[in-house]
Amino acid sequence: MASMSTLFTPTPHRTRCIPKSLNAHFAPPFKLAVGGKARHGIVRVRAGLIDPDGGKLVELFVEKSQKDAKKQEAASLPKVRLTKIDLQWVQVLSEGWASPLRGFMKEPQFLQTLHFNSLRLDDGSVVNMSVPIVLAIDDLQKRRVGEFKKVALVDSDGTTVAILSDIEIYKHPKEERIARTWGTTAPGLPYVEEAIRKAGNWLIGGDLEVIEPIKHHDGLDRFRLLPKELREEFTKRNADAVFAFQLRNPVHNGHALLMTDTRGRLLEMGYKNPILLLHPLGGYTKADDVPLSWRVRQHEKVLEDGVLDPETTVVSIFPSPMHYAGPTEVQWHAKARINAGANFYIVGRDPAGMGHPVEKRDLYDADHGKKVLSMAPGLERLNILPFRVAAYDKTQGKMAFFDPLRQQDFLFISGTKMRALARSKENPPDGFMCPGGWKVLIEYYESLAPADNGKVPQTVSL
Repeated sequence: MASMSTLFTPTPHRTRCIPKSLNAHFAPPFKLAVGGKARHGIVRVRAGLIDPDGGKLVELFVEKSQKDAKKQEAASLPKVRLTKIDLQWVQVLSEGWASPLRGFMKEPQFLQTLHFNSLRLDDGSVVNMSVPIVLAIDDLQKRRVGEFKKVALVDSDGTTVAILSDIEIYKHPKEERIARTWGTTAPGLPYVEEAIRKAGNWLIGGDLEVIEPIKHHDGLDRFRLLPKELREEFTKRNADAVFAFQLRNPVHNGHALLMTDTRGRLLEMGYKNPILLLHPLGGYTKADDVPLSWRVRQHEKVLEDGVLDPETTVVSIFPSPMHYAGPTEVQWHAKARINAGANFYIVGRDPAGMGHPVEKRDLYDADHGKKVLSMAPGLERLNILPFRVAAYDKTQGKMAFFDPLRQQDFLFISGTKMRALARSKENPPDGFMCPGGWKVLIEYYESLAPADNGKVPQTVSL
């Protein structure tokens, strides 16, 4: 595919979404009635995309007419320099992914997030919030702020990004934060080592006013659709259901099978035009993950090769940093997609998980993510779609759903194995990934090291 413009082709169907029970919210395996009274085994469908948390999207951009005045005001304020990850959180907050948050968390919001995975709003309602969105400062910065009630936030070049007003400074309880978010304080947690252990001992919260929208100028900004823009796109396409797939890895044919199967299930449930939000994570990731630019190139090839349908797929970048915090973090991933208009969320094995940083085992139980999502406070409106396990079926020469009655016919190719094959210029079995997508992976690993004297790729032995 030469351009992603074909991803924005509208299709003619009205919009709807499913009202949910408060007791459990796995997607129901039955047909839907489009009108009339709800009966046993039938759920009514209402028109419109799912509402954002708190009832409306909260964007935190300064009005165009006020920009010059805000820049002048910022020049007179104490400065807090943002790290790269801090700037990613500014983008998340300002675009509305964390609605109804209006800025970096103050202590009451921080404690609710840390201990309840939710926030109680002024009207008594509860929205999910499972990861703290906070800004750390050190002792020197705290002294410079002094009695000021506002500070200017600047990037690494000293350019003013935003103003934080009505501020509150409070202690940064690092050990408690790490233990509650990750369930361990073991050394080697990527986000912890990058953004918490060496951060300041204070947190500063307040209302955020972002002077200019965050742009990366890396050739990928056209994929960074705001929640508001995604909602407009889904409406333009007449989506009557939106199902989101979060990923930080290249798409193989097993992923594609899961996504196309999900769309088929939604059609069977009575929907007419379900739209897939293919939503790669675009913030901080650990060093051995494939970088965003290469992942997006690979996703383009997946659409170009027809593995996914461009007319029913929207590819966009989710700007959040990655925590690798398993069942805690997957709630954040799901909550943010509600704000983008998704009413279905696909969850698989060990979402947002990783290997234990010290011991030779997974850090989290592989099934806990989907179980937690089905019970999480504030996510009752979201339909959770746990998917079946896909593996390479040697008898069919393609990815298929795993059949335990003939497990000897299946080959599991983990993300680690996939990366190892690409790094060594070996080909996976035919049918594991589209050729164009695999070529992108080979090119990425070739870019990391000198060419290997023209080594000819070999197909992995079965």
